[in-house]
Amino acid sequence: MNEQNKPRNTFCRRTRREFFWEAGGAFTSVALTGLLSGDGFFNQQVIAAENTSEFKPPLAPKPPHFEAKAKNVIFLFMYGGPSHIDTFDYKPAMKGMDGKTIQVKTFGRGGHRNEGRIVEPRWNFKQHGESGQWVSDLFPHLAKCVDDIAFLKSMTADSPIHGSAMLMMNTGRILSGSPCLGSWINYGLGSVNENLPGFVVMLDPTGGPISGAKNWSSGFMPATYQGVIVRSQGSPILDLTPPKSMTRPIQRELLDSLYSANSEHLATRADNSELAARIASYELAFKMQQHAPEAVELTQETEATHKLYGLENPQTEDFGRKCLLARRLVERGVRFIQVYSGGNHNDANWDAHGDLEKNHNYHAGRTDQPIAALLQDLKQRGLLDQTLVVWGGEFGRQPTAEYANGTGRDHNSYGFTMWAAGGGIRGGQSIGATDEIGSAAVEEPLHVRRLHATILHQMGLDPNRLSYFFGGLERKLVGVEPVEPIHQMIA
Repeated sequence: MNEQNKPRNTFCRRTRREFFWEAGGAFTSVALTGLLSGDGFFNQQVIAAENTSEFKPPLAPKPPHFEAKAKNVIFLFMYGGPSHIDTFDYKPAMKGMDGKTIQVKTFGRGGHRNEGRIVEPRWNFKQHGESGQWVSDLFPHLAKCVDDIAFLKSMTADSPIHGSAMLMMNTGRILSGSPCLGSWINYGLGSVNENLPGFVVMLDPTGGPISGAKNWSSGFMPATYQGVIVRSQGSPILDLTPPKSMTRPIQRELLDSLYSANSEHLATRADNSELAARIASYELAFKMQQHAPEAVELTQETEATHKLYGLENPQTEDFGRKCLLARRLVERGVRFIQVYSGGNHNDANWDAHGDLEKNHNYHAGRTDQPIAALLQDLKQRGLLDQTLVVWGGEFGRQPTAEYANGTGRDHNSYGFTMWAAGGGIRGGQSIGATDEIGSAAVEEPLHVRRLHATILHQMGLDPNRLSYFFGGLERKLVGVEPVEPIHQMIA
């Protein structure tokens, strides 16, 4: 054969660049396999193939990062934005200023303004308890509990608009798509109750908040961690009761059949977590059919307890039932309970744009006694030390009127008040301060992330360590930058 016609070795046609590219890819994959194996990446395949390990439900109890001071959280959400200068932030300098137009920078739904007409606080303030904390006449019952309460009087947030402000208070961000505080706590700690949800939400009878289910969503986490709506009367969880024709043995048989039908896949699939989690959710739904009705059966409580929470009074009965149910859920190991006061829009919540007195008298009158009863009841049962109770809305309200006439106040995210009690919190104190008319935080401003960090810390979770990998990033409730808990409020 002619030398020129001999087939040439295809390898010899490779350029030096092609050689290193192909060889590098092969060698890199070998090295990557070794690294992944060392990290246990392939262990799941072995476990699944040999069926040597039982699947752990997503809500299985997990150890905290360090010793926790609280086991449960009850978040009393005053939707709409209660006015701090009419509730807990005493501003004596405003006396005599009613109707006076002053220079003050504000930012609410009406936009940025540089001046406004002062609306004096419409309720008188008095000092209460051994600590001498100032409380307005709106809360005569809660005023008796101030020695157990730490008032945060310099809270700040990023948005003065309801939807985004509520998302920030619940998820740490003003944008949709992130897990809520309750989801983070259940992701980090799991649940000690296999028969009830780990994250429960109770809404106002007028409806949910403006941004809806985003406020109890699990975001980019599995749906296992999302909040479950529980009603304090009637069927506690909607769509949970089976048809009357389906008896419990039949339900159990169907659940067992579902598990059996998928057991082969569980034993052979390397990635079985999604399927197993789905079966675990069916199992939880089955258990809730039996245990949820018992949890909301308030007839088991004494007459004295009913009276304490105001269940005999039409004004306080609804919120009283929710607060009492919150205590019962704490006793049953539910990690995070959120109770809403106010729903829908306008005066159906604390959003006092028109008649401030009418609005706040109504909502404070519905919640004051039940909230005080909750604190007292938890304390006398020895549960307050392990239950962190948080009160507040998505923002506060401005010291000036929104309109030319009337007492309504616009939104204020520059400075507002929240409070916390129990769960390792040192009560009888006020932290931070707004200016003399309550328009903005001037002494130790406390961003919402500081409150979130404190709640996680009290539950035994490091806020700067608790993360969830999503979209190529280690996501955290408190964001990218390190955030410190509010150490002054921790006992």
